[in-house]
Amino acid sequence: MSNFRSAHDDGNSIALMRYYELLSGTLGPMHWWPAKTPFEVIVGAILTQSTSWSNVERAIANLRSAKMLTPSAIRKARSRKLAALVRPTGYFRHKAKKLKSFVNFLQSEYGSSLKRMFRTPTAELREKLLSVHGIGPETADSILLYAGNHPVFVVDAYTHRIFGRHGLTIGKPDYDAVRALVEASLPAQPPIFNEFHALIVETGKRWCRKSAPNCEACPLRELLPADSAFLSASGTLPSGKPLAEALP
Repeated sequence: MSNFRSAHDDGNSIALMRYYELLSGTLGPMHWWPAKTPFEVIVGAILTQSTSWSNVERAIANLRSAKMLTPSAIRKARSRKLAALVRPTGYFRHKAKKLKSFVNFLQSEYGSSLKRMFRTPTAELREKLLSVHGIGPETADSILLYAGNHPVFVVDAYTHRIFGRHGLTIGKPDYDAVRALVEASLPAQPPIFNEFHALIVETGKRWCRKSAPNCEACPLRELLPADSAFLSASGTLPSGKPLAEALP
């Protein structure tokens, strides 16, 4: 059983809008998700599992050149050819299978219409997406938010890291609990959830890195708990142990 809890469990109100404002004021509009069509967003959400976005961009460029960035084209494509096109993302055979699973689901449930799919109520569609091979919570929520404009928040490793270091969450990362925390704390508007997730990702890349975090330069520094080890400018804990060894 997870020992996760959020500050909500203590009856405290989490001022996540302050986090949003600080990051937005520093980084500005993030313009996520980088894609030309909703279907391209979905393809990217599936392919980005366990790889960098630069590799996804290479795979999407391959699919575009082969005129295979449509549900029907992927459904009709031979698995071997599809796998070759998405090879830059790693685990390419598995990812080709995941893409096939999604387009087959789209055809059987919605006649290959994304518009029809996204008219489905959020909770219902989320459950259906989670039943598709290769689609987990983060991928499902990315599809809902970035391709379908549904009011859900996408939780990723950066979110867990930043929230944990700031004491917003305590214990083992719990995807659904963190998602519920954000959705209960911010206005239920897709543009806000979209932007907040993008800002968190950029913060994790620039400052709140897994090792050697740059807390001094981070716009969220003022929100770190006063007793946080991450306020140490020397990069070590009071015990003298290297800070990187203590990072989640």
